[in-house]
Amino acid sequence: MKALVIQHVACEGPGLLSDALLKRNWELDICYMDLPNGTLPASLAGYNAFIVLGGPMGAYEEEAFPYLLRVQELIREAASTGLPTVGICLGGQLIARALGAEVKPNPVKEIGWHPIRLTPEGQAAPLFAGLPYEFQVFQWHGDTFAIPAGASLLAQGELCLNQAFVDNHVWALQFHLEVTPDIIASWAEIYADELADFSGPDAAEALARETQHHWEAGYGQREQFLNNLCAILEGKAD
Repeated sequence: MKALVIQHVACEGPGLLSDALLKRNWELDICYMDLPNGTLPASLAGYNAFIVLGGPMGAYEEEAFPYLLRVQELIREAASTGLPTVGICLGGQLIARALGAEVKPNPVKEIGWHPIRLTPEGQAAPLFAGLPYEFQVFQWHGDTFAIPAGASLLAQGELCLNQAFVDNHVWALQFHLEVTPDIIASWAEIYADELADFSGPDAAEALARETQHHWEAGYGQREQFLNNLCAILEGKAD
């Protein structure tokens, strides 16, 4: 099994999702789009799954990042061919935009650990099988996506309403369940100015404490979610 992975920036990699897929003997073909020689394939032929990760740019910033147009073309190819696909944060926003839905700034940024609640469709979806109606996820984003026509809203949040949707085999997530404490700490350092503007000069220390608490409490839920997601990418989930 081979997955194409779009990684927009070095600090926002596949994290725990990579670990989970490699344990299942997947091969990951990662396109590093922040490198001078970063390129995208001509098509998705030969791949069994498609993963689009997060990044600091907006899904609508095609003028500054022209390759985003090509990513959206690949998303539409995946949608039309039945290729299992997941987008995380920016990746989810690119899915929404590729499928004709609006992506725009959320009224407020969402950074840190926040609860999401499953809709009835979310509770029935294989991605959330075995997970509670409400659980904590990590967030770091300023934009939000609308739900494409024909797609099902799966999860909602308090500060940002739309948190996940599915359109057949294409899954879009606003939140991060692939991150580790080390990844979160690196983001707090790399995006230190944004974090301080969001919640003050002691924000990094507070985020580290919050992460430690939720990391320990959420182990089983993360494992369940990653197992569900891998089964979807493998075409084994109904």
